[in-house]
Amino acid sequence: MKISKLSDVQSSNIGEGTTIWQYCVILSGAKIGRDCNICANCFIENDVVIGDKVTIKNGVSIFDSIFIEDNVFIGPNVTFTNDLYPRSVRDREKGKKKYPKTTICEGASIGGGSTILPGVRIGKNAIIGAGAVVTKDVANNAIIFGESAKVRRYLNDS
Repeated sequence: MKISKLSDVQSSNIGEGTTIWQYCVILSGAKIGRDCNICANCFIENDVVIGDKVTIKNGVSIFDSIFIEDNVFIGPNVTFTNDLYPRSVRDREKGKKKYPKTTICEGASIGGGSTILPGVRIGKNAIIGAGAVVTKDVANNAIIFGESAKVRRYLNDS
């Protein structure tokens, strides 16, 4: 495991062979698998699980309730959101807010600059084109792109 001295890594649950580059912040509750590559300027919150052999490129924040399976690629500056109704002022009396679960399934690739809304499932081996806005679940093997992120085709289609 290699962790840059210029990063703030609070989690002790990081797998062997993982590299964390400079200016990353990883909170104590995060779980990161083996042989991952977490590039510069990433933020990973507490209620996050990242599988094995995952690449997260520069400038990505992964917030609570986001789960990433094995062999996933997340391009630079992908934006994950976790709050369906974000507000600046929080009602602290109600306790910790629960966020919808977002799952990125095994082998998926998310192109740079994409936005992933909360509570979606990106299916196994799906490909999300750069800059896509994903508002609903993506099927296994689907290839989607564009602002409305509609299925354009499936892997293995002629």
